[in-house]
Amino acid sequence: MTAPGAQEDVRDRPPVTERRLHPVTPFRRAWAPVAVLIGWALHDPDQAQRQLSRLTTTTLLIVLAVLVPAAALYGFLSWWFTHFAVTDSELRIRTGLLFRRTAHIRLERIQAIDVTQPLLARVAGVAKLKLDVIGTDSKDELAFLDAGEARALRAELLARAAGFAPETAHEVGEAPSRQMLRVPPRVLAVSLLLTGSTWVWLVVACVAVPSLWTATHSLWTVLAAAVPMLGAAGASSVGRFVTEYDWTLAESPDGLRIDHGLLDRAHETVPPGRVQTVRIVEPLLWRRRGWVRVELDVAGSSNSLLLPVAPRDLAESVVARVLPGVRVPPREALVPPPRRARWCVPVWWRGHGLTVTDTVFAARHGLLRRSLALVPHAKVQSVRLVQGPWERARGVADVVVDTGANKSVSARLRDAGEAAALLHAQAERSRTGRRDARPDRWMA
Repeated sequence: MTAPGAQEDVRDRPPVTERRLHPVTPFRRAWAPVAVLIGWALHDPDQAQRQLSRLTTTTLLIVLAVLVPAAALYGFLSWWFTHFAVTDSELRIRTGLLFRRTAHIRLERIQAIDVTQPLLARVAGVAKLKLDVIGTDSKDELAFLDAGEARALRAELLARAAGFAPETAHEVGEAPSRQMLRVPPRVLAVSLLLTGSTWVWLVVACVAVPSLWTATHSLWTVLAAAVPMLGAAGASSVGRFVTEYDWTLAESPDGLRIDHGLLDRAHETVPPGRVQTVRIVEPLLWRRRGWVRVELDVAGSSNSLLLPVAPRDLAESVVARVLPGVRVPPREALVPPPRRARWCVPVWWRGHGLTVTDTVFAARHGLLRRSLALVPHAKVQSVRLVQGPWERARGVADVVVDTGANKSVSARLRDAGEAAALLHAQAERSRTGRRDARPDRWMA
């Protein structure tokens, strides 16, 4: 039995309004049946060629006359049966033509919302929302919405996630931002030319292709080997340039905002308090210019890059904004492993180093491509000591810290006594760090 006051509250509550996606969405979804056929043809090209050779012109026209309307109908129906609504406590997304699926996304579990615009979406004036939700590996998305509506919906959802009342959340608007830096296209292009992976793949292709031609005299064999190699070289140079073009970093109350992309524009946000690890990467050919790359491990988010290239001092100032109170330790503060570690890892043992400050566990590895990992004590979930038989014989061990992003950072080849003491000390630092850490809240 329900009290009269409760019934009145339910009646007075405004009804939830369900909305549809932008009318251009059916054109995107109509490609699904066509994509299935293309995938089948690529999977078994010989069989596809035999089947096509059997079709007459009349039969082919009939197939197209059936396939095109069927694809259009599928796109329209999938759009028609997709709705979303924002309630007081959740974002509700209903999808599915034959098999219905309803996603209930709690607003307080939202940690990031990215706005992306592929090239054709930019032409049509629409955008896609991708939602990072705590506790889920895959992203839910709303594709597509009008570009203005997408940004307004994003601001409303983040305002509600920050604790604003539902009746005022839509009036808050997008939080103001202050630009911190912008990577010039010329600097990005030069940095990619100085990246070793691009030249490695080109050298391998220049050696392998003539060798294969000499050995086989088969054009198809040469192409089968050359295309993946050239594709890998292009992905590490041209592909990255297109993706990281016009990289802009701005600071706002809801986190650090990242805008980038030459063809497909993306508007991403690094959630406050959710960064588990920051890595400062120094490729060999960048050192004379003083450039570094800053990468991230974010719990429950796919955002993994903060800066594609930047001067080291500027990158360290950005790291201080991502990890408040954390100062990047200087190179001379990193203690190398003992000399007997060279029997475990010849030559490369010199690339390892470790220092522990009041706020961060910092471990370095690599000689040609240096990488310094910074883990705040509050983000350490567990600490492990790992020691193989050869390490036991040399009196060294590895100390491994696990973070909330399901990633690990290792301090390699430490003295065994030092590693045992570090194991217990780090467990205590992590416990006190989590106790004193600020809450992970939007606009906190």
